[in-house]
Amino acid sequence: MRILGGSIFALVLLAGRAHAQSDVQFTPFRDFIAGVRTASAGDYQRDTAVFEEMRQHILSMYQDVEVSHSFVRQTYHIDCVPVLQQPSVRLLGLTSIASPPPYSPIAGDSNGAVSLTSPEDAAVEHCDAATIPMRRITLEDLTRYATLRDYFRKSPGESVPVPGAAPAQAHRYSYTYQNVNALGGNSNLNLWSPAVNTSQGEIFSLSQEWYVGGSGAGTQTAEVGWQNYPGMYGSENSALFIYWTADNYNRTGCYNLTCPGFVQTNNSWTFGGTFPNYSTKGGMQYEFSAEYSFHGGDWWLALGGTWIGYYPATIYGIGQLTHYAQLIEFGSESVGETVWPPEGSGQFASAGDKFAAYQRHLYYIRPSAGTNAPDKLTGAEPSPACYTVAGPPQNSGWGVYFFLGGPGGTGC
Repeated sequence: MRILGGSIFALVLLAGRAHAQSDVQFTPFRDFIAGVRTASAGDYQRDTAVFEEMRQHILSMYQDVEVSHSFVRQTYHIDCVPVLQQPSVRLLGLTSIASPPPYSPIAGDSNGAVSLTSPEDAAVEHCDAATIPMRRITLEDLTRYATLRDYFRKSPGESVPVPGAAPAQAHRYSYTYQNVNALGGNSNLNLWSPAVNTSQGEIFSLSQEWYVGGSGAGTQTAEVGWQNYPGMYGSENSALFIYWTADNYNRTGCYNLTCPGFVQTNNSWTFGGTFPNYSTKGGMQYEFSAEYSFHGGDWWLALGGTWIGYYPATIYGIGQLTHYAQLIEFGSESVGETVWPPEGSGQFASAGDKFAAYQRHLYYIRPSAGTNAPDKLTGAEPSPACYTVAGPPQNSGWGVYFFLGGPGGTGC
């Protein structure tokens, strides 16, 4: 969160409370809602007006939602919400669920890695058909931030990486890009969980895809990847995330299902959910495929070869992403104050297979024909002392791919 006249990250002072907890006591959904209704600003030592906006947001998100099944996974609750009762359907005034693209998304070959078709362990609880797993939005989550808008922000001073430009304050990257008109694209993201030391002012580390349209205040994105963000997820384990903005991260956008935006249609993946396994240096590698496809005016997302849901065209107004993306980017990002966390595996890109993180099977969808084309990416290393990119070459097994990441530290 951005704090005027002080530290950029008041969140750092509060994040320790988030990840110190190893488990939570199960609270039925009805009891959770009853607790939100009776909660007061004094309970959380917050300003009354700010707290009330947060409290009303939660009540609005869950208004008229009938949850028949809830369960705890690690540090968070999951509520099984009927598809037609999810907040994005109700609060965006949608009267029906859109149909996914007629073609099957590509999961990609494993090529020696374990390709995840779901982040969840099949042996644990899951949501039934016609419902979606929605990570519970709690007052404990929201009150770690200065305002409700700060909770929605991807990070302080967030911006799309701009080739050749200095990184935004507190942001560091290792990434690749291509200026091309695209109706989406794909990457298989190598899954890691780099350490994020909040006591030193480190905020998060991620690996993701950006699909970008417009420029300046009109910049719009659809994003997906994994992220270790203790202040957001209450865990030191990387979580699956999506994000969007319609106005360059100013007044619109949010993570996952925390505000009206993404319409989830499949119950096999939990946004904001952590993973049962992560890659290890020199050992087993894990990855998942993520593909965006612009279809019927909506930005559909496939994970692990399955259509999961979509960002409806209405959230982008009359902006560029109601037509196509103009820039595609793939890479890692970290945020800190004076110390930055590792990106990827924590190894520089030159460490290569099974040691450095990678993204592979990279392609974009051409507007002219609606067919896939291999990406022609350019690498960018704004902070080469801390993070690097190697590639992107191409081979028959991995398609277009690159390695990325580094140890972070000071002087980034």
